[in-house]
Amino acid sequence: MASASEQLAQNFNFGAFGKATELRKRLLFTLGALIIYRLGTYIPLPGINSVALQEIFAAQQQGILGMFNMLSGGALGRMTIFALNIIPYISASIIMQLMTAVVPTLEQWKKEGESGRKKINQFTRYGTVILATVQGYGIAVGLEGAGNVVSDPGLFFRLSTVITIVGGTIFLMWLGEQITQRGVGNGISLIIFSGIVANLPISLAGTLELGRTGVLSTIVILLLFVMIVAVIAFIVFIERAQRRVPIQYPKRQRGNKMFGGESSHMPLKLNTSGVIPPIFASSLLLLPLTITNFNSGGVESGWLAVVNSYLGRGQPVFLIIYAALIIFFAFFYTALVFNPEETAENLRKNGGIVPGIRPGANTANYLDRLLTRLTTVGAIYLTFVCLLPEWLVARYSVPFYFGGTSLLIVVTVTMDTVVQIQSHLISHQYENLMRKSGLVKGKKKR
Repeated sequence: MASASEQLAQNFNFGAFGKATELRKRLLFTLGALIIYRLGTYIPLPGINSVALQEIFAAQQQGILGMFNMLSGGALGRMTIFALNIIPYISASIIMQLMTAVVPTLEQWKKEGESGRKKINQFTRYGTVILATVQGYGIAVGLEGAGNVVSDPGLFFRLSTVITIVGGTIFLMWLGEQITQRGVGNGISLIIFSGIVANLPISLAGTLELGRTGVLSTIVILLLFVMIVAVIAFIVFIERAQRRVPIQYPKRQRGNKMFGGESSHMPLKLNTSGVIPPIFASSLLLLPLTITNFNSGGVESGWLAVVNSYLGRGQPVFLIIYAALIIFFAFFYTALVFNPEETAENLRKNGGIVPGIRPGANTANYLDRLLTRLTTVGAIYLTFVCLLPEWLVARYSVPFYFGGTSLLIVVTVTMDTVVQIQSHLISHQYENLMRKSGLVKGKKKR
């Protein structure tokens, strides 16, 4: 039997959407915040030669700069105030998650609930400022050494670049938090999502241009779009897939009343790690290619030629290492975000048991085996989704925005945003039902 929330979701109509004034305000706030973000991606840093910069990025589209330019919505390629986007904040969050597994103090904060979460978030912000400062200084030094990109290199340029880039990152971090609190949620994800989607028309035009010039045939272009739709449907199916572990709570008698006895379930996602493994794997693997392109000056010799020939996108060695890194990070990150021993202990303290499994160590071992099998399937799924576009990029020169990482981000963020909107609508419908039943006093219409 469907739950009350599922029944309300099935009975959703646009009339209910029109009556949800609070949701409309949240959507308008989110839209306005994203417009501000997109405007900021076109405000350049002072003292930059945009023509020389475009020439450099034209040669780096297949490297790590191309990937981060995609994640920043083109802001890095234009070297704007939002050049680093929200990437330092994401990196700091991941570092804090890693440290909570090895630092006892952080692990204790994690168990303290809301107060501990606030402390961890505060240190995450400090880490964001430090990472943005280091990366901003690296960008300033790199621009000065990249030919005639900087019109007036020196200490003042480095200082102004660091301050501007760090300020832009902090502003985006604040903007993402505002979208989460006053918008429809997922503020950080929506910022990255809007940057990728904003550049999709350019990639689409580039693909059609390849067809017009005869580089790609019409059949190949049609098959490409069919494949993209199929991959999106496949991503939606896998991301919604979950293994529901049944949980039984025994009955307890207190006085003359019986408590408990409910049956519930613990949902385990098939892809627990999300888009983190492809991003980490791409960053590590594309870094050598980026360094060689910067240092070779257009001339391939010695180990530079070896790196470009074996680690070039679409090469067998590149694909094998890429797949291995995705699988490794899928298991590694899943182990960080889900602790079977801690989960089993929490179930035992609350009186919950998995039917047929003894509480404690046996439950932890059962959850660990189950999670290992799910992660194996999830890692294979991530590898397939990410390697297929890589082969298309190498074989047919498909634009980089059709990569597996970008598709994963766009689809998963869209699904999460739809869930957030549905939750607001369900809350609004519940409130109306309670008003009609007299449980909540509402204002009478005159």
